[in-house]
This record gives sequence, structure tokens and C-alpha cells, in this order.
Amino acid sequence: MSSASDLPPPDFARNMRLIGHSDQGGRGDGLQLMVHRGYAYIAHPWSGGFSVLDVRDPRHPATVAFVPAPPQTWNIHLQCHDDLMLVVNARDLFADAAFADERAYYTRPVGETVGTAATGGAAERPWTAGVSIFDVSIPASPRQIGFLPVEGVGVHRIWYTGGRWAYVSALLDGFTDYILLIIDLADPTRPRPAGRFWLPGMNRAAEETPTWGAGQRFALHHAVVSGDTAYGCWRDGGLTLINVADRDNPSLIVHRNWSPPFGGGTHSALPLPDRALLVVADEAVLDNQADGLKLTWLFDIREPSNPVSIATLPTPDEFDYPRKGGHFGPHNLHENRPGSFISSTLIFATYQNAGIRVFDISDPYCPRETGALVPAAPTRMIDKRPGRPRVIQSTDVFVDANGLVYATDYNAGLSIIEYHG
Repeated sequence: MSSASDLPPPDFARNMRLIGHSDQGGRGDGLQLMVHRGYAYIAHPWSGGFSVLDVRDPRHPATVAFVPAPPQTWNIHLQCHDDLMLVVNARDLFADAAFADERAYYTRPVGETVGTAATGGAAERPWTAGVSIFDVSIPASPRQIGFLPVEGVGVHRIWYTGGRWAYVSALLDGFTDYILLIIDLADPTRPRPAGRFWLPGMNRAAEETPTWGAGQRFALHHAVVSGDTAYGCWRDGGLTLINVADRDNPSLIVHRNWSPPFGGGTHSALPLPDRALLVVADEAVLDNQADGLKLTWLFDIREPSNPVSIATLPTPDEFDYPRKGGHFGPHNLHENRPGSFISSTLIFATYQNAGIRVFDISDPYCPRETGALVPAAPTRMIDKRPGRPRVIQSTDVFVDANGLVYATDYNAGLSIIEYHG
């Protein structure tokens, strides 16, 4: 619950106002969130599961349910549409001692670190890997109705906007890291795998040789699909446009990579088909900008086989954020999902220790920042990794159909924000 008198005062705000806040039932850690039919579904990176909040009164959000993850399993991303919600299941990597130093997660293939890249097979595992399908026709009471198991570390993120097909990033046995896996949901109680796509060098089981150097990860974070094109971000492997018209046999349209000279971490793509534009965010992944300045790029995709970068979004500079501690730079974008706020001129983004940002790209060659809100530092740490700084790390942003902005944080709970730009 929250009221105007007890809202945590933001560290900085311009054209944005905090109107609601929740500690999510004492589980302040959040990653992906969806706001659907007046309820917020929030995935937890450390609390092990996901929470449901009633946000029909955004000034007084109330936690109404918590669904725990299976043992040693992440439920860090989820997607809702109509009566269905899809939730990832993967090995809880941040609970693994091998990833206590986050550099191990961001600077080498995960499959090599956890030992699943070399061979296939169905070894006994103490975690659950795959995608859970929930019925959310009663929003406060998610009910699992299906599950797609996979052999490997599991699934990282999903793109699902209704209908038959879902698109996930999955780390399967025999691969160095996460690849694209398409899921057939014709019967959501019995989902089945369809096509796969990966970059050359990722299929170790087929004796492919990696094409990237030491200190890099070629791994699909996720793909956003518009029409028959999947816009995939591959961390240090850059950007792909993939033809998914044949869901059993996806094929490459074009691959672009700007790392090096830039620092990689390509994370989120947002197609704006009515303007033939594509927004692409490179995630900042190391503290104090140790991985260099990360940017959000604007591409002209009038010719899909030749995407051309025409601008970058301005970097927040009203404070010395690299010295603040934690990560500074882009993370997630509001993805213009059906039923949410949809705009081809306003871009909503999280910038980790610089909070939530809004950009106007009416002139695609000269983007402008038109709003910002940096939430207050967390009052307690949920992130269990040793030595993490107690600073804001805004992780995900969702804008509802009424224009209200919802943002999660690794430790500081849910912020609900009005934009006045």
C-alpha cells in the first residue's frame, strides 16, 4: 500500500511523477512485469517465483498472490495475453557460485560455465527447464495448465502476444548459449517445440566452431516479432532480422554486429513498422561503466536486408552516473505490446542506476529526452550476490493503455509513474 505521504521521494524527476509504490509483499526484487486487466505480474530474480499485484487503484497497489518457482529454478520473465500467461523456467544461475562475480555471467558463454555445451542428453537435474503455461482468466489466481520441458539450462525470455506461436530464448544441451526456439501453442495444455535458429558457431553438438573471441557472449537475449520478422538481440553477437513465416524453419534475413568496436550487450529491439524504424538497446552489464558507454540505437529498416543506424538516444547526464555504483546504461524498452500504450514516437526505457527515461523520436535523426524519474535507493537489499551496491537498478518498464508507467527494480519494489512530457 502507498499514499502520497509515504512514497519514497525520487532522487531526480523531470516531467514524471511517482504516484504509487509497492514492496511487492516484502519481495522487492523484480525483473519483467506485465500489467494485464488491472493486475501487475512481476517476475522475481531472487525471491523465487512471481507475484500478482492489484493495480486497479494505481495509488494503492496491493499484493494479492505469490506463486513460488520450482526448487533451484528462475522465473525471471513472463508474458500475458488474453487468458494465458507464459513463464520461463531455467536454472537459477545467480544462486550458482560460478556466477557470484557477474563478469562470469556476462563475459563468457553460459553453456561452457555450467558444462552443458559439449553434449546432449537428459541428465538428471535439480532444476526445472522449460515454459509454464498459466490460465489467468481469474487474474489474482494464476492456474498452471501446461508445460513445455526442454533439455538444458532452460528458457530466458519470451515473446508472446496471443495466437498460436511463442518465441523464446533457450539454452539447450549441445549449444554454447541461448538460441531462438519457436513454440506451437495450438493446444496450450500441450505446447510443442517448432523451429530453431542460432548463429554459426553455437551448436557444439554439431561440432561448430565459435566465431567470437574470448570475453564475449553470443547469446540470444530475446526476439521481438512483428509480422513474419523476428528482431533478435544476441548480446555480443549484435542484431539479426529473421524470417519466421515458416515457424518450423526460420531463416536469416540479415545479421549486423557493432561489437567491436562498441562494447556489445545487445539486449532489446523495438520495431516501429509504421515508420520503418527499429530501436535497439545495448545493455550495460558491469559496474561503474567498466564495459564502456552503452547506447540505444535507432535504425532505418526501410530495406530490411540493410538496416542502417541513423542516430542514438541521448545518454542521461544530469549526474555522474558511472560513479554512482552499479550498472549505468540501457536495459529494457517498453515493447508496444497489444493492449498496452503503443507509440512510434515515444520510447520508454530503463537506464538502471539512472532510472526510467522517455525519449521523443518524432525527428528520428535528432531524438530528445522528454522525461526522467530516478527512484530512491532501496531500503534493503534482496539481491543476494556479495558486495552489490545499494543503489537503484531499474530493470523493466511497462506502460499501460492509459499511459501510466510501471517500473521494477532489483531491490526497490514497483514504482508507478505519471508522465507529463
